[in-house]
Amino acid sequence: MVGMSGPYPVRGSVSLPEAELMWRFSRSSGPGGQHVNTSDSQVELRFDLARTEALPEVWKQRALERLAGRLVGGVVTVRASEHRSQWRNREAAAVRLAALLAEATAPPPRPRRPTRVPRGINERRLREKKRRSETKRGRSARDWG
Repeated sequence: MVGMSGPYPVRGSVSLPEAELMWRFSRSSGPGGQHVNTSDSQVELRFDLARTEALPEVWKQRALERLAGRLVGGVVTVRASEHRSQWRNREAAAVRLAALLAEATAPPPRPRRPTRVPRGINERRLREKKRRSETKRGRSARDWG
């Protein structure tokens, strides 16, 4: 991750172009002393998913569907403020956005083909049940006493 700036890979040869990323910086909340009050270390990264040309059309539609709850006007926003330096927060935000898009554009899982339970397994289960019930019936308090 060190030294990584520029196009952030999403998946395969597809990456996020630097020109389409919108950055905003503000002061982080939380502890930090005098320095934190003067430095804009929190990073907000915005990516216009609806208008981008960087993603294939199929991926774009899939991402728009899956991220519908996170989008504001077709724009996805990621924040990072866990590091003290703005540069590291920039990297964290970009990596987070790339991971989010990679997950959102992933192909749907293959449909599950239903399989039948083998007869032997079913019979063994029924034999076990019968043996267990015999054991428990043998414990009943009929002839005690």
